[in-house]
Amino acid sequence: MTTVATVGTGGEGAGGAAEPYTLSHLDALESEAVHIFREVAGEFENPVILFSGGKDSILMLHLALKAFAPAPVPFSLLHVDTGHNFPEVLDYRDRTVARHGLRLHVASVQDYIDRGVLRERADGTRNPLQTLPLTEKIAAEKFDAVFGGGRRDEEKARAKERVFSLRDEFSQWDPRRQRPELWNLYNGRHAPGEHVRVFPLSNWTELDVWQYIAREGIELPQIYYAHRREVFRRGGMWLTAGDWGGPKDGERVEKRLVRYRTVGDMSCTGAVDSGADSIEKVITEIVGSRLTERGATRADDKLSEAAMEDRKREGYF
Repeated sequence: MTTVATVGTGGEGAGGAAEPYTLSHLDALESEAVHIFREVAGEFENPVILFSGGKDSILMLHLALKAFAPAPVPFSLLHVDTGHNFPEVLDYRDRTVARHGLRLHVASVQDYIDRGVLRERADGTRNPLQTLPLTEKIAAEKFDAVFGGGRRDEEKARAKERVFSLRDEFSQWDPRRQRPELWNLYNGRHAPGEHVRVFPLSNWTELDVWQYIAREGIELPQIYYAHRREVFRRGGMWLTAGDWGGPKDGERVEKRLVRYRTVGDMSCTGAVDSGADSIEKVITEIVGSRLTERGATRADDKLSEAAMEDRKREGYF
């Protein structure tokens, strides 16, 4: 197992020499994330955690609970609900909020469509429509720090992000305004109207996430494990049939054994053929994969080479 030496000693060995403390790879990642949560609590007045019920947001909440135990988490949660979310994931979200006595803010894409502020897209996906509800909710609630579960291994635009990522008064991201983060020193300074997006999982990989979930015994929605589901083929992916606009004529629905590596809008998140019905089998499957989870299963990232970066500049995570 990879170990990371830390300052200090672990006591006297057989020969009387002091032995250094060591942290496993997962312990080092956990320690970094806990430090980030505590740093935000000390620097900002009104932080919020983006929480969708997906595995990365579940991991973030688990780490936040650890960071402040036995006290409650001093942040509320925020979910941008597209109206096309997987029911299993929404059920998990609501159960988790109730179990920990947390406050949940919901920004609804459907509400914006009903008011005529946003229009449905021809392809049926609402994922690109999340930006306006998100940015307006941040402004309305005066959130000055917003935790996101983005990881640098997911996508090249996310690899450019700092842990503390400054957003201007329009929630827009400018890569040229990124600040150095030497020696884990984070700069949270921002002008009135600006806020900071915070990514405590930046240095984690998909494999790290699953190994940590296994170690900690964290419950996930069953959608992440192999199950039989009615799906149809579109754009090289298996999509879930539903009222959102699929399938169309000529798209045949079939029942397959699949699981989800990442979870978002039903209209743009593809399932993968898999028999991995346990954490151990999922980890084995990931070790053998040569595609990132978003690259393999997210249609919204395939719109162009710069699709994610374009959306981040507009205010998306």
